[in-house]
Amino acid sequence: MSEKELLVNLVESIEAAKSSLKAAEKWAQKLSEKMGIPSSKVEQLAQEKSLENYNDADEPRVIEGVFDGQNMIDGTGSTYPVPANYASKSKLVEGDRLKLNIADNGAFIYKQIELIPRTLIVGNLVLEGSQYQVLADNKVYNVLYASVTFYRAQVGDQVTVIVPEGGKSKYAAIENVIPQSHSETEF
Repeated sequence: MSEKELLVNLVESIEAAKSSLKAAEKWAQKLSEKMGIPSSKVEQLAQEKSLENYNDADEPRVIEGVFDGQNMIDGTGSTYPVPANYASKSKLVEGDRLKLNIADNGAFIYKQIELIPRTLIVGNLVLEGSQYQVLADNKVYNVLYASVTFYRAQVGDQVTVIVPEGGKSKYAAIENVIPQSHSETEF
């Protein structure tokens, strides 16, 4: 990977992290307003508490929803950010059902509760603007940047992806990168 490509990837990672932080701040603000807690108190609590302080005795708020490729959408249409690393490593597919436990200390803990029927397909990894995509079966599927980096995939690689049966989704989950034959591999 060239230095320029590495820099582009780093900038994309920073932008994705900023987006996740903004979403988390938005949800913290909405929840604090709903609970009647001033936002200054929420900021103070955020600095004082961490996931390490999570106690099993804490009564979590439980929300169920459906994964849309990046987020969990609950029955009321509210959106909850799903960490890209969790989605990638868990190989979440659009339509999978999730349970979100929001602990008293604000920790978001996701768990898969129902996987939709899925199928594996093979395609080529491409980069369209700042979005990684897989071209497979005459369709274009977005894939999470975290999946691309986790599997060390590069543009042009053949990858196996997981899609819902019928392939009606915008996103796919990377299952694996198909190694090139030794004659094609550069040393």
